[in-house]
Amino acid sequence: MDSSFDLKTADPAREFETTGAIVAHALYESLLTFNGDDVTKPVDGLASYKISDDAKVVTLTMKAGHTFSDGTPVTVDDAVFSLERVQGIKGNPSFLLDGVKVAKVDDHTLTLTSAHANPALPFILPNGALGIVNSKVVKANGGTTDANDKAEAFLNKTSAGSGPYQLESYDVASQVVFTANTKYTGSEKPGHGRVVLRNVAGPTQKLNIQAGDSQVALDLNPDQAKEVQGGDLKTISGASPYMIFLLMNQNQAVNKFTSNQDFMTAVRRGIDYGKIVSLAGTGAVQPGGVIPSLFVGALKSDPSNSFDATAAKASLAKSGYSGEEIPLNFPNDITVQGLELQSIAASVQAQLKTIGINVKLAPQPVATELDAYRGGKESIGLWYWGPDYPDPADYLVFTPGQLVGLRAGWAANASPSITALANKAQAATGNDARQAAYEDLQRAMNKTGPFIPLLQPAKNVVTAGTISSVSLNPVWTIDLAGIK
Repeated sequence: MDSSFDLKTADPAREFETTGAIVAHALYESLLTFNGDDVTKPVDGLASYKISDDAKVVTLTMKAGHTFSDGTPVTVDDAVFSLERVQGIKGNPSFLLDGVKVAKVDDHTLTLTSAHANPALPFILPNGALGIVNSKVVKANGGTTDANDKAEAFLNKTSAGSGPYQLESYDVASQVVFTANTKYTGSEKPGHGRVVLRNVAGPTQKLNIQAGDSQVALDLNPDQAKEVQGGDLKTISGASPYMIFLLMNQNQAVNKFTSNQDFMTAVRRGIDYGKIVSLAGTGAVQPGGVIPSLFVGALKSDPSNSFDATAAKASLAKSGYSGEEIPLNFPNDITVQGLELQSIAASVQAQLKTIGINVKLAPQPVATELDAYRGGKESIGLWYWGPDYPDPADYLVFTPGQLVGLRAGWAANASPSITALANKAQAATGNDARQAAYEDLQRAMNKTGPFIPLLQPAKNVVTAGTISSVSLNPVWTIDLAGIK
């Protein structure tokens, strides 16, 4: 299997990259998981769960019969140690359990307690970074639940999990080799005894899958996926969880037009979203709001984000804008699911020109442009957001005064009504109530907010004819055990 690596470690408590998630899911089971590609409902993994009515306490009851690769049973103590280790070593994924107290209740039960309502927690627990390790083995090899932990080197050579595969070899630059765990007791038995995950660039992935040198290619862009269609090769295309968006800066000191409500409406109605989505090929979709279509809380569509050149020109006429050049900033050396942002930026520029807005493309390398983006200095920015976890709470960062909101100059006191809707959504419990609350929030943001969701690009996976099925998921990309 070929993939373009962003791999840094095989230690589940330290990984938080796309390739790392593939590795962790293969080696380690989590307390909760998802069924196939459905991330709208967590299901039992190593444990079953109940969440309290106030969404502050998640009670997990361990399921009997699960064993680690050395044959020892998975216990509550292993679960408590694993989660506390994630918190204590303070690696990249430690924020997933911020404010959560982990406690053993008895030999079958543990609780996760949050000071405030935390309905997202069951959706967070399937993350591979929260995979359960064999505490005795990890402790014997330097593992602790604080910053003194020294187990990473061991876990980069030998896995200590209960997942469908074990780690045979690991090279962060070239390949990771997995062998089937003969002691695995989960429901999805490994379809292959050995899997080699190789670090290969997209163009070479295309050549390899065509030549039969690989059986799965994970990172072909839309054009490459089209070129390999036909014969025995099969392409699976679907919307990815990435969301590409425009931001319009609300700080008048940065730009007096992008902070003007009529100008923002003109931009929002002046974009032909269908043309933008077509750039990304089969499987790409237009999200109704900032929350991707795959998640609880997603909007199917919203008239506020629809093309209407007449309405756009009318709003522009009210704005006081008279042809001034406005820069559109974006990183020009990265791709999102194989899609270059340059092509989207050029399309936006051409479309806005037809309604009378003069946009100047201002691309920079990502290392340079990140400072301007994070510092809230871009007039119009073209960026993307990949979810930290598959829950709408991860998108509250787009509201006033929050992380991404501030990058658009959207101060905490900028919109009390939207802040109130965000607080209501954050406190909502139960899927129906959360769905309604996040839909209300996004509708309000689409009317007056500074973000314009453009598209979710497609995820293309190409397989050889010898592969009958694959199991994809936006959290761990692909389930190695599900390759049949």
